[in-house]
Amino acid sequence: MRTTSMTRIAAAAAVVALAAAGCGSKSTPAASSSSSSTGAGPSSSSSSASSSSTGAGGANFNACMVTDIGGIDDRSFNASAWAGMQAAEKDGKAKVQYLQSTSENDYVPNITALEGKGCNLIVTVGGLMADATNSQAEAKSGQNFAIVDHSSANDKTQKPESNVHGLEFNTAQGAFLAGYLAAASSKSGVVATWGGLNIPPVTVYMDGFWEGVQYYNHAKGKSVKVLGWDENNPSGGSFSKSFTDTNAGKSLTDGFINQGADVVFPVAGGAGRGATASAKGGKAKVIWVDTDGCVSDADDCPVFLASVTKGIETAVKKIVEDSAAGNFKGGTQDVLDLSNGGTDLVYGKTLGTAIPADVQSEIAALKAQITSGAVKISSPNQPK
Repeated sequence: MRTTSMTRIAAAAAVVALAAAGCGSKSTPAASSSSSSTGAGPSSSSSSASSSSTGAGGANFNACMVTDIGGIDDRSFNASAWAGMQAAEKDGKAKVQYLQSTSENDYVPNITALEGKGCNLIVTVGGLMADATNSQAEAKSGQNFAIVDHSSANDKTQKPESNVHGLEFNTAQGAFLAGYLAAASSKSGVVATWGGLNIPPVTVYMDGFWEGVQYYNHAKGKSVKVLGWDENNPSGGSFSKSFTDTNAGKSLTDGFINQGADVVFPVAGGAGRGATASAKGGKAKVIWVDTDGCVSDADDCPVFLASVTKGIETAVKKIVEDSAAGNFKGGTQDVLDLSNGGTDLVYGKTLGTAIPADVQSEIAALKAQITSGAVKISSPNQPK
């Protein structure tokens, strides 16, 4: 690995083993508002914003969101962010609405449209929106922004934008646990991962998964192979080049299954449903990302071994409610990880019940070791 030697991995593995023994074309420029429904699903689109919120905070604070190209119903990070917005509205803290992006060309026009609607806070979803968010933040210093999966820093100047609050998630930690689980669950000795786009919020998951498999191999004296990603050779990674193209996702997954992979870890938003299509019929097990797959994609629950969750809903709800209370902190960022609910490993409701107790104990011990710092993850894509 880049910064962690195999010796240190092996030593750390021994610690866990002992502990276990003891234990991202133009969008329609129509804002959609929250209705009385809750959850991560989309509300109906309308040409004007309305709100079901009540109370002084909700009456006076407008929180708005711009989706990334995956769309509001991606069953992943956009849907999670919208659920957080809706939760803040349900609490009576804000009126909420969103604009949906279907290409990167939509980002600036959508942000500009929401600025014109009197939004007190604009939440942009996904690291791909960083340049658009920062350029608009510079142009309109009185407008507050929060961005999911990016720091408050401007990539061009490397300086924090004083009116941008970043929300970052160290999902390498949750994915490390997933890699260990995948290796422990594989019957063929071959597992796979692939991403939507080659960007840090995606590859940080893939790094963690890869490292978790290596850790398992050292702890158990095994040689489980990872297809689709090698942290030490990222140029050879596999990507669908889309967060929405399920056909590309299915093609990648079919190829990995044909090479023997029996556990697959897609990091691609809605495109990951191509993996679930390939896995049906017992061909493979899938580990989902961002949300608990058995909740966000209940139809595919029978193929989910587990999910690496990302605490977007809670983080977005908090930044909206903090901002509504006058506690917006621009130029700063939250880094969320295993220790504070920023990521976790959740077992599938069906396949998860068959995970052996000793493997679950080892993963629980490993989680504690990562949280305490005894086990280090070396992914260069981790948030600082």
